[in-house]
Amino acid sequence: MTPAELSRTVVRAVRSAVDEGVLGVAVPDDVKVERPRPGGGGDYASAVALKLAAASGLAPRAVAEALRGRLTGAPGVARVDITGPGFLNFTLAAESAHDELVRRVLALGPRYGYGDSLAGQHTSFAPVDEPRALAVTSVVVELLRSQGATAEITPYGSERLHVLPDPEAGRVGPDAARWAYLRAAAPDRPAPAAELLAQRDSNPYFRVRYAYSRTRALTRNAHALGFTGAPGETGTPGETSAPDATGTPGETGAPGQTGTPDRAAPLHRLLADHPDVLLRAARLAAPDRVARQLEGIADAVLDFQHTVLPLGDEKPLAAHRARLALAEAAGAVLAGGLSLFGIDAPEFL
Repeated sequence: MTPAELSRTVVRAVRSAVDEGVLGVAVPDDVKVERPRPGGGGDYASAVALKLAAASGLAPRAVAEALRGRLTGAPGVARVDITGPGFLNFTLAAESAHDELVRRVLALGPRYGYGDSLAGQHTSFAPVDEPRALAVTSVVVELLRSQGATAEITPYGSERLHVLPDPEAGRVGPDAARWAYLRAAAPDRPAPAAELLAQRDSNPYFRVRYAYSRTRALTRNAHALGFTGAPGETGTPGETSAPDATGTPGETGAPGQTGTPDRAAPLHRLLADHPDVLLRAARLAAPDRVARQLEGIADAVLDFQHTVLPLGDEKPLAAHRARLALAEAAGAVLAGGLSLFGIDAPEFL
């Protein structure tokens, strides 16, 4: 379950409580869910009960109790706890949660994170000629469309979005120029052109594109070793497990094995958060949020990549197939984000 899906689940619970006369409040269009703060627990948390308390005439914990009863047992939700003055803390269903996430990303590919939360919204932007403003506006249009809204730049359409002369693009290329314009938040200056050309870790434009190319290289290398990706339990990097003779997704070897900390966890978290990042970037007209999300995924891929392929004489196991599927899912999200920006995702770099 993604944060956006969890948000919709909470909205449905509020609507149910209102319909049954338990809460006398206006049903919100959406509910903010986020990672628990210190003192919280579970996978996600929401302060919706605190926000609805005044309008309902009830104490926040009473509102939280009313919602908890309607959220417990919802698909994808294993447990709902109330902490503090009335925060709802959600523990998602653990069974195959990561498997299902990877399957969903792979099924949707670069369109993972698209939705209909903004369906019915229509936004028109005045035409702009300044290169940075044009790049930002064109991507905001694409972000809004990705969430179901109708958006356009008037009076001309998308056919003119990338044709204006741009001195910066002439120096570093159109893709790098667009990244510089979109990576910087509205009040910030874009990165200098020379920094975008450097193929080093300190250059986020290079890291994002390089991470995507690494996911493609992992797929090629795995094929050469005779295996493909299959969602399942990724296991713990560094562990040694018995050969998987059945090829059944989800088998990770002998029970009770331990190893180094799981480097798959940051990727799972970032992929789960991605739909919410796209939705918030669309609502706030902030492509820079997507850029930072892509950088986080890229960094997680580059940290995780060394665990994907078998080492030495080790045979490919189910855990390797699961790690490859996770890397491929991350690659799909990187490609989708770059595509939203109008930037090429390189197979080789």
